[in-house]
Amino acid sequence: MNSLQLGKSTPYPNQYDPSLLFPIQRSVNRAKLSIQENAPLPFMGVDIWNAFELSWLNPKGKPQIALAEFQIPADSPNMIESKSFKLYLNSLNSAHFESEDAVRERLITDLSAVAGSKVITRINPTEEIAKQGMQEMGGVLLDRLDIEVDPGASADPSLLSVNESFSPVEQCLVSHLLKSNCPVTGQPDWASIQIRYQGRPILEEGLLRYLIGFRQLGEFHEHCVETIFCDIKQQCKPEKLSVYARYTRRGGLDINPFRTDHNAVWPDNTRHARQ
Repeated sequence: MNSLQLGKSTPYPNQYDPSLLFPIQRSVNRAKLSIQENAPLPFMGVDIWNAFELSWLNPKGKPQIALAEFQIPADSPNMIESKSFKLYLNSLNSAHFESEDAVRERLITDLSAVAGSKVITRINPTEEIAKQGMQEMGGVLLDRLDIEVDPGASADPSLLSVNESFSPVEQCLVSHLLKSNCPVTGQPDWASIQIRYQGRPILEEGLLRYLIGFRQLGEFHEHCVETIFCDIKQQCKPEKLSVYARYTRRGGLDINPFRTDHNAVWPDNTRHARQ
């Protein structure tokens, strides 16, 4: 962790430099969830990144701008540390490329090498993204519950339980109250979360208290979502489960992890109002 650029005063690069990208082994955090390295994962999924500050120079030296979407497979050996990702993207600002396709291919090559798996990359003109608009997550809103919360309480998995007297249901639950903290700088990371499951009804008050408990946790976005997935799976034992979080951007990047244990429809990449 001491070698990370995150949390340090760092001059922004003035020339293209793929060595700025810093990998973080997923196995380190997954070991905390009793997921052994090289063992089958209890989920599949993707981390969807959106870059809002992508720029490069065309052959005549004229700056070009666009938005980019990156899909990093959940089974890739490595995550990419977010500040290193930001610094890398900024290193493209003064680099000349023959075309947008050349930029995309360079991004795929560099990011895939660090992640250890192919990173799907799309470059989108701003006007195309503007046409998509914004849309909030659909589902039953947990935030409507009028509950008392201990502000210092942690995310205790024992808060998670089901109503054993009810038959299995298919349900989608949503909260906008998910917050965690950067494990290095302590800066807050805000998110909305959507939980789809099939199984006995999850008791909503306990689930909301559990999610609010992440406010004091210092962890990366991806690990927070995997922790939530594994805790719900262990405590509530749903037949099917999908967990999707959309985090607000920091440094021109947002990260949106999705994990599922079945062949679920993967979420679209539609921005929310807070993003």
